[in-house]
Amino acid sequence: MNRNQFPILSREVYGKPLVYLDNAATTQKPLCVLDAMREEYLNVNANVHRGVHWMSQQATELHEAARETVRKFINARSTAEIVFTRGTTESLNLVASSFCEGFMKAGDEVIISTMEHHSNIVPWQLQARRYGIKLRVIPMNDAGELDMEVYQGLFNAHTRLVSVAHVSNVLGTVNPVEEMIRIAHAHDVPVMIDGAQSAPHFAVDVQQLDCDFFAFSGHKMYGPTGIGVLYGKEEWLEKMPPYQGGGEMIATVSFEETTFERPPLKFEAGTPDYIATHGLATAINFMTEIGMDNIRAHEQELTRYATRRMQEIDGMRIFGTATNKDAVISFLVGNIHPMDMGTLLDRLGIAVRTGHHCAEPLMNRLGILGTVRASFALYNTKEEVDVFVDGIKRVAKMF
Repeated sequence: MNRNQFPILSREVYGKPLVYLDNAATTQKPLCVLDAMREEYLNVNANVHRGVHWMSQQATELHEAARETVRKFINARSTAEIVFTRGTTESLNLVASSFCEGFMKAGDEVIISTMEHHSNIVPWQLQARRYGIKLRVIPMNDAGELDMEVYQGLFNAHTRLVSVAHVSNVLGTVNPVEEMIRIAHAHDVPVMIDGAQSAPHFAVDVQQLDCDFFAFSGHKMYGPTGIGVLYGKEEWLEKMPPYQGGGEMIATVSFEETTFERPPLKFEAGTPDYIATHGLATAINFMTEIGMDNIRAHEQELTRYATRRMQEIDGMRIFGTATNKDAVISFLVGNIHPMDMGTLLDRLGIAVRTGHHCAEPLMNRLGILGTVRASFALYNTKEEVDVFVDGIKRVAKMF
C-alpha cells in the first residue's frame, strides 16, 4: 500500500511526525477519492434523477453506478436494497423510526447488547417514549464477549427485532452475528447489524450473514463524511413506511393523497449527496484493489503486535480480550486519567481517542469512566506502533 496516497500522514504535529491512530472515529482520505469528487464538481455537477440535460444524466449515472459498487461490495441481491444515508447513525435512526411505525406497538421488545454505540441505543429509547416499546440487553463477560446463552433466553412472543454491533468500537470484539441471526430467525425475528466498525476492516457478505438490515459509514472507510449506507432486504423496505417526506421519494402528490416510489428512492427524500456517493464508490474500489483479506491480515497483525508491546508496560490494563477481536485497543495505565494520557501523547504527535467513545453503558459495565483508544487502518505500520508504545512509556514515567 502506497502511503503517498495519503499526504496528510506525512505532516508534523508539534514538530513531531504524525502517528494517526484514531481510525475508528474517522479514516484519512486517499488522493483518488479527493480527485474523483473534485472532478465531478468541476465537470458534471448537476442534480440527479429526472433531469433531461446531459450533465444531470452523467451525474445520475455516477450516482447509480456508486449504488451498484456498494451492492457488489456487500453482496446484496439488488441495488433496490441499497439506501444512501448520511451515515450509520442515520441508517439506525431510519430503521428504528420506520420499523417501529410499521410493525411495533406498546409492550413489543427490541434486543440490543451491552456494548452498543449510543447510535444503537438512543434511537430505540426515542421510539420507546413514542410507542411504549422495551429494550432487552444482552450482557457480556469480562473478556468483552456476549453471553449467547442469555441472548437465546431473551426471545419471547413480544420480540420484534434484534439490533447489534458487528464489531465493538471500544473492545474490538467481533460478535458472532451469523449465529445470532440464525437464532433470531428461528424465532421469526429480523436482525439489524451496525457495521460501522466491520465494513472498513473485513469482507462483509449480507447474503451469507442473512441479516435483514446492515448499516455502515463512508468516512470510516476512506470515503467522504456525510455519506453512509443502509442495506435492507427488499421485502422489509417494501413494507416499511418512509422515514422522511419530500422530493425524490414520491411517485405522485396531490393534496388528497401521496404515493411513494419503490425502494431505495422511497427512503431518499431530497437531493442526495451525489458527489459523496461517487467518493464512497471510489473509496470502495480503492479498498477492493488492495483486497479486503489483505487489509484484515495487515490490521490483525498490527493489533497483535501492538497488544504484545503494550503488555510490556507496568500498570497496563487492556479492555477487550475476546478471542475474535478487530483493529481496536482500549486501555488505561495505572491511575493515569485517559485525558491526560491522550493530551500528552498528542504532544508527541500521536493521535488517539479518549473518553467513553459513545458507549457509556459499556463503561458502566467495565466500572470505569473512559479509556484511551488506539485504532488501526490499512496505512498504519509497526514503526508507528513502536512510536506509540514508546510514547505511552514516556508519559507513564511522568506520573
